Amino acid sequence: MRVAVYCGSALGVTEEYSVAVASLGRYFAEHQIDVVYGGGHVGLMGVIANATLEAGGNVIGVIPQHLQEKEIAHLALTELHLVADMHQRKAKMAELADAFVALPGGIGTLEEIFEVWTWAQLGLHNKPCAFYNVAGFYEPLFTMVKGMQDAGFIKQPYADMIIQADSPSQLLAAFDGYQSPRKKWQ
Repeated sequence: MRVAVYCGSALGVTEEYSVAVASLGRYFAEHQIDVVYGGGHVGLMGVIANATLEAGGNVIGVIPQHLQEKEIAHLALTELHLVADMHQRKAKMAELADAFVALPGGIGTLEEIFEVWTWAQLGLHNKPCAFYNVAGFYEPLFTMVKGMQDAGFIKQPYADMIIQADSPSQLLAAFDGYQSPRKKWQ
């Protein structure tokens, strides 16, 4: 299995994020799950890559040319794919992955996970999408999604598509048991 990991290029304000992300990387390696990620060595991206590699796992990076030129590419990966731009990065990561998970991060992290969640809703793929809720990081987002449901903008089956996991074992179990709902407009 290959999991696309979306996360911050920063570490965040608490070490709890780095500790949890490193633990997830080791867990993936121990369970023969390959990490597909943005290819950088900075922030939580670097943490997940290094922890997975140090535990003997495989890490596949996908980085746009303009970021590689800024010397933020992780050069010790199992594979590193160089692409032209951010659109190609997201498409390549989606192509390589069997599942998707958002770790703590910022605007880019949300944009990436929302895009694949939208693609799932539209029936463009049947892969699970998850939020790894380190220290309750995504609780405000879950509240917002519930508000969007209550306002009639997200139907229950599409809200239910999103996996909320607090531990590596819970995340993997949810991936293993995932069944895609019917597609929008069917």
